Amino acid sequence: MRYNKIRKMDISNGPGVRVSIFMQGCTFNCKNCFNPETHDFAGGTEFTDETIKHILKLCENDYIEGLSILGGEPMHPKNIEGTGKLAKAFKEKFPNKNVWVWTGFLFENLKSAEAVKYIDVLVDGQYVEELHNPLLKWKGSSNQRVIDLQKTLQNGKIIEIKD
Repeated sequence: MRYNKIRKMDISNGPGVRVSIFMQGCTFNCKNCFNPETHDFAGGTEFTDETIKHILKLCENDYIEGLSILGGEPMHPKNIEGTGKLAKAFKEKFPNKNVWVWTGFLFENLKSAEAVKYIDVLVDGQYVEELHNPLLKWKGSSNQRVIDLQKTLQNGKIIEIKD
């Protein structure tokens, strides 16, 4: 597994100031994707245990509200294990901070994955250029959902966070 970049102070991908990692590799190739440089699975840098340690260190600052995991495609079968490992390590160290993940996959196809146990908010669904709306919060197109994942798992039905 590989990653494209790490932002140590990100204010655009989730609430508050966050640390963000952009995973490398995506097969969706959504029209006008905002991150096409992350599509090639061979690009970027190797994701290792040292990468996780580095991210956790960046998240130690009190002003960091949470961790955002984007892509590329963090929930692709080639990436989901590493995404889960990172999210688990983060939640174990910072139980009061949150993890947000953006994916083109639908929650219904991911709900049995180990990684979802450690994700607080899942923004799911592929970006669709024809449904783009710049007024949407945390998503690019109206087909995407911002899901409170832990409430969804508890209630057995999808609970969306509305703007």
